[in-house]
Amino acid sequence: MQNKYKVGLLRGNLILAALLPALMAPTAQDVSEALLLWLAAGWLGITALLVEFSHRRPALVPWQLLPSLLLAALLWIAPERHPLWLWAWAALIMLPQPTWMVVMNVLLAGMSWSWVARQLPPEQALTAGLVLALLLSLGLSRSHHLAPLHGQARRRVSLVPGLRLWTGIQLGTDLPLEYSRSQRDGNHCELLLVRTRRRHFWSVAQRLCQLTRSFEHCYRLDGRTLATLLLSRDLDQAEQRRKALLERLTPVERLRAVPLEHIDSLGDECLALDRQAAPVTITRRPADD
Repeated sequence: MQNKYKVGLLRGNLILAALLPALMAPTAQDVSEALLLWLAAGWLGITALLVEFSHRRPALVPWQLLPSLLLAALLWIAPERHPLWLWAWAALIMLPQPTWMVVMNVLLAGMSWSWVARQLPPEQALTAGLVLALLLSLGLSRSHHLAPLHGQARRRVSLVPGLRLWTGIQLGTDLPLEYSRSQRDGNHCELLLVRTRRRHFWSVAQRLCQLTRSFEHCYRLDGRTLATLLLSRDLDQAEQRRKALLERLTPVERLRAVPLEHIDSLGDECLALDRQAAPVTITRRPADD
């Protein structure tokens, strides 16, 4: 799974990047400059260690907000010592990020150029501004070109490397496919919705993936709700599996189990989960009532 997500390569690049500000920090001329360099090195190092878990984060969370602020602060307090860092804005602008983050990075890049320009002759300052504008334009163009690919990847890949946890969009695609397969093979397949607290979400998600079979994917519907499709030979086996899950899957606030033939809409089932009064609700086949 690491090869699939290029985690090892990304971690190595981040560690190498962390070495640069770490080596520069001892040569800083004042405490504020040294602090910013050490913060940058620390952020890059910690990110390298935790990069495997970054797929848990929603795509709109701008994880690059801190380095943008650190870069702007460094060019503000010591533009004469670190003018080459000005070109780092071109790399930051290419990262997938929300629109407001793009606007903020462009504004910070312009402010950084104005601070560096004060230390340069007018013609050099103008040239640097034009080159920076060109690089930012190329970065924005590249980011715009990659945006659909990032969106497709988020809808396609699992959320955490090594964990069979997929998006709610994927569940909407899998529901009719699994229903057709269960009807064809004569198996019992049911949708299991699990509601937990936010602080327990990832531990419950990992546990759910461990307790289900390798071909039964799990899905993240929101920050508190998980889902899985349980495939069993018949209703008796389904009840046994569900009971075993309930005993070992904690802490869970609500649980709802629905055979696929009873599902009209995934949204309706999620709404029913929100409204159900009992902690556990099992929807049975009409013949079993």
